[in-house]
Amino acid sequence: MTTHHGTPKDAAAMILLRNPQDPEVFWVKRSMQLAFMGGFHAFPGGQRDAADSAVPVTNCDDVDEAALRVCAAREIFEEAGVLVARGVERLTAQRIAELREEMHADRLSFPALLNQEGLVIDADLLLEAPRWVTPPPAPRRFNTYFYAAWVPPCADGVQPSHVIPGELESGEWNRPREAYEKWRRGEVLLAPPVFVPIRELARGVEGFTERLFQITPEEQLRTQGIEFRYGFNMVALRTPTIPPATHTNCYLIGGDEMVVIDPGSPYEEEQQKLDVVIEKLLADGRRIREIIITHLHPDHIGGVMHLSERFQLPVAAHRLTAEAISEAVRVDRFIEDNEIIELSGGQRDPDLHWRLRALWSPGHARGHLSFYEERTGSLITGDCIVGMGTVVIAPPEGNMKDYLASLERLLELPCLTALFPAHGPVLANTRGKIEEYIHHRLEREAMIVQALSEVPLSIPEIVKNVYTDVPEAMHKLAALSVQAHLEKLVADARAIKRDERYALL
Repeated sequence: MTTHHGTPKDAAAMILLRNPQDPEVFWVKRSMQLAFMGGFHAFPGGQRDAADSAVPVTNCDDVDEAALRVCAAREIFEEAGVLVARGVERLTAQRIAELREEMHADRLSFPALLNQEGLVIDADLLLEAPRWVTPPPAPRRFNTYFYAAWVPPCADGVQPSHVIPGELESGEWNRPREAYEKWRRGEVLLAPPVFVPIRELARGVEGFTERLFQITPEEQLRTQGIEFRYGFNMVALRTPTIPPATHTNCYLIGGDEMVVIDPGSPYEEEQQKLDVVIEKLLADGRRIREIIITHLHPDHIGGVMHLSERFQLPVAAHRLTAEAISEAVRVDRFIEDNEIIELSGGQRDPDLHWRLRALWSPGHARGHLSFYEERTGSLITGDCIVGMGTVVIAPPEGNMKDYLASLERLLELPCLTALFPAHGPVLANTRGKIEEYIHHRLEREAMIVQALSEVPLSIPEIVKNVYTDVPEAMHKLAALSVQAHLEKLVADARAIKRDERYALL
């Protein structure tokens, strides 16, 4: 796996189809425990192996393209138990299952399996679809080649498909229209390389790969952003934020009526990127109601006034945020805790609405707001929870006691299905991530208490004692967290400050 600074890894994925008379498409649900897109629905696939180049492929002269088709065929066999190769019609379903078991037990490699059974990978069986490169802000990036294939019949009928628990939670066949409706209603999370083919399949299987090539992935991202969930468009904008993050996610939420949350970039080039997306939405008949700010930090408000003036949009924020940024940003109305912002699907989606509940969630900032979309269980977290890096609690604006209380409040939300953070990827492991945050903070607090158990210490001494796992360059930020923890301990009547040192009570 690579970071966003490295070269994307080559990978391949398969859009697997069966039953031409009443077509169905296969998708898998990735395990919540996976670091990359855990909990998302996807097409089976994975990274290219060195051994993939050793397999001959008929009707394909390019060595790299041949290896990637082998990668797709191998991955679909490993993950779903389906063999896409010439000669499968001679094998029974039981034999195919036995071969898969041999592979999973590392007793048989894929090249050896093909050779042993007299099977041939034929490029004509795998229709090429557009290649997708994970956009740069993502912590893990892949250069993924997509192929579509019909399940070839085995000797005793249709090949069965099932996933082995581990990296995958489940596998499922859907009629394309049913799969699209699950995504439209917000029941599943899909990355663009999945929902775009699903959408085109729903329009008709005949010629769907040709239609996919009519809009390039780059054009899709440029004009629409990333829509992990229907009605939740994300545009990642480069901002002066804290490493390892380099971008702040701006969200456009709703149907015919939409709001823009955190247009944070002060850079003209990035602001123009967001302008293009909004212009496309407006041309499509959408209406932008207002700009919403989650909190006061520069990487969340840097593009607010540009966007407000460019499209004549009002600005909304918590009262405490509005007071803090009054010299830089004009706030037209205050958002109160538990306020409901209801956005209509309109004629486009008369059966849908987006109901955002504003949640005052102080701790990172005094006026911090998160937004819970009640129909889909989606939570716009701002900087309360992030997908990469850490949340800095910097007094006096930051308050550790408030922050932990905010996390506990978010943990109590019903039917929480996805976290949409300001930095990093969308997260499906919702409760696991919030519990991880709470555990981490309490663990740090326990370490600070332990350090103070013998002798009073200053903040730099505590940082040196406790943050041994953090590079020295980050000790300045660590000192802010220590200060926030100490202020909480004092507020809890567990510690006292004498001069510049802290001691336990």
